[in-house]
Amino acid sequence: MSYDKVSQANEIIVGTKQSVKALMNNEVKEIIIAEDADYRIIQKVIQTAETQKVPLTTVSSMKKLGRACGIEVGAAAVAIIRKIDVFAN
Repeated sequence: MSYDKVSQANEIIVGTKQSVKALMNNEVKEIIIAEDADYRIIQKVIQTAETQKVPLTTVSSMKKLGRACGIEVGAAAVAIIRKIDVFAN
């Protein structure tokens, strides 16, 4: 389940604006979007993920997504950050 992906990820970014910023910097492995979030709020994240060809997964609840992130409020979008190999040339 995608909530597990979020809670087990090494690094995440919570929120739409920061997720878009990370997408633009090619730092994102996957985007998780809550279905119950206002479309106007998540629209830019969805468009940017599609443009950057980053996998987009939906979950049912902002509240559960927030909990999976370890926060007390709901989350509309979460970016799972790709692991960067510091030894790569």
